[in-house]
This record gives sequence, C-alpha cells and structure tokens, in this order.
Amino acid sequence: MSETEQQTADELVPGTGGDAALRHEITEALRQVFDPEIPVNIYEMGLIYRVDVEEEPHVKAEVQMTLTTPNCPAAQELPMDVQRNIEMIPSIGQVVVDIVWDPPWTPEMMSEEAKFELGMI
Repeated sequence: MSETEQQTADELVPGTGGDAALRHEITEALRQVFDPEIPVNIYEMGLIYRVDVEEEPHVKAEVQMTLTTPNCPAAQELPMDVQRNIEMIPSIGQVVVDIVWDPPWTPEMMSEEAKFELGMI
C-alpha cells in the first residue's frame, strides 16, 4: 500500500467491506452532515462508530452512529441526513442507520480538527 493509500485508509470511517474508493465516498458524505447546534460535522465529532458495506446482491451500507446525548434535539433529523447523504452515492443501493448508545459519546471521541474548531485546544 502506497503512503497516499495508507493516509486515505487512515481517514476512512471504521467498518468492513467496500473498496477504499467507496469507503472514501461514504466518509466524505458523512462529513457533509452537521448537527444544527454544533459547527462541526458528525464524522469529526466522532458520532459515526462504524460503516459496514455489503456488496451482494446489491451495495448496502449499514451505519452505526450515536448522538451527543439521548435528548439531542436533532435525534430525528441526523440519522435521516446520514441516510440521504450516503444514498446520493450512485453505487449505493440501500442504507440502514442504527443509533447506538454503547459506548456513550464523549468529547474525547472528537478529532483534533473538531476540538480545534470548537476552541478546545
């Protein structure tokens, strides 16, 4: 694996299946989803735990994500935004989004970029 491929792989959301190009497209789609109360995308916030891609019989993406709190005002819209954004990828046939609470989200899950953006570092 070249250095560029390794850097790209390091930036991809955790999970299984799908080639690097598809996983990159999914990661970029997730970076376009923002909690309306936080000026950082949900990927950098650490709200996406994993994406599993099944390619047979059609391409299906299963997303496990969480919210910053169970009482999040955007609890209804964020999963729908995730689903819509990933469904915009031409090769994706189906998207399933599951909200999970284990492990609970903490600010330590944010990327350095998100912490910087929010003035935490």
